[in-house]
Amino acid sequence: MNIHSIIQFLALAHEVESEAELVGELESLLARYGFMNYGLWFHHKVFADWSDTMLIGQWPNGWRRHYADRKYATIDPLRRMLAVTQRPFRWRDAIAAYSEDPYRKRALRLLRDAARNGLHDGYVFPIYGRTGLLGILNLSGQAVDLSAAEICLFDTVARKVLWRLLELRGTASDLEKTLAVEAELTQRQMEVLRLLSDGLTSNEIAKALQISNHTVDWYINVIQEKFNARNRQHVIALAFRSGLVT
Repeated sequence: MNIHSIIQFLALAHEVESEAELVGELESLLARYGFMNYGLWFHHKVFADWSDTMLIGQWPNGWRRHYADRKYATIDPLRRMLAVTQRPFRWRDAIAAYSEDPYRKRALRLLRDAARNGLHDGYVFPIYGRTGLLGILNLSGQAVDLSAAEICLFDTVARKVLWRLLELRGTASDLEKTLAVEAELTQRQMEVLRLLSDGLTSNEIAKALQISNHTVDWYINVIQEKFNARNRQHVIALAFRSGLVT
């Protein structure tokens, strides 16, 4: 195990003064573990197009274009695993989880293509923020058996690299800003907002609060106007971002 190397990287990552230096230290660490390919993505949607959201990375020539051309994103077991777990996972475990999946044949074709490009196995480390999935560190190459302790430390590496990179680019503070909501909500409006954020429909909220559907819709419209939101989904997003609901 190279646990000392991971701990040393975590200490150095805090001290680096440039993006190039951070990337160099990260690639040096990954090389010691045998991970020849990696990618750090920054986004909020699991099934979003990853092509333009990779902050840093090193992948086989032509692989990302091939992946996009074959439309593998819709059946990729790694992406689908990200939709159901918040923990780090190994590629082969994600593949096994979809062993009875109707898209298994296409998934196996994806794996064969990946292996031909040197992507035999790897690990995915999801990075979560207050609004959900914030980023992903994907490590790959030959099969590498990480211990539970190493997986835990690499999980820390993923978060450290993302935030340190954003700090060096001067964008971290924008993500950490709190959203000011100038309008005050009444107690009843807060009740409606909390139930709406829990995924309840107008009819379900009406039953829970013992009021009419029409009254619920009126409350939601008032809240939407106070938040200057475009629709109900925007209201929920702003409520979470402002900390009014958790």
